[in-house]
Amino acid sequence: MNSLESARCDTVRRLFVAYIAQQPDLVDRMLTPDFTFSSPRDDHIDRKQYFEHCWPKDKVFRDIHIEHLVADGDEVIVGYRAEKMDGGSFRNVELIRFAGDRIGEVNVYFGRNL
Repeated sequence: MNSLESARCDTVRRLFVAYIAQQPDLVDRMLTPDFTFSSPRDDHIDRKQYFEHCWPKDKVFRDIHIEHLVADGDEVIVGYRAEKMDGGSFRNVELIRFAGDRIGEVNVYFGRNL
């Protein structure tokens, strides 16, 4: 892994830490102005909709454990297990595309509940 790919993996780690800490202001600086987000529930939404739809007002997640983190050029693939406050958990995979040192696109692929 080269130094740029390593820096991108660090950005992804910081993204998840900020999500758990409910710090959207930190994440906002990580995203490109034309950032888009897609998942089975959200089809190619912009950054404004991302913060409205994907950032819960109340704490939902106890922790997110990164299990796989692989960088390949402008893309980082991350697999993780999320633990919810209600005791449930699930696994997802995300493909995160970078534009320079900022995140330009996130595509989430839902896993099953554990």
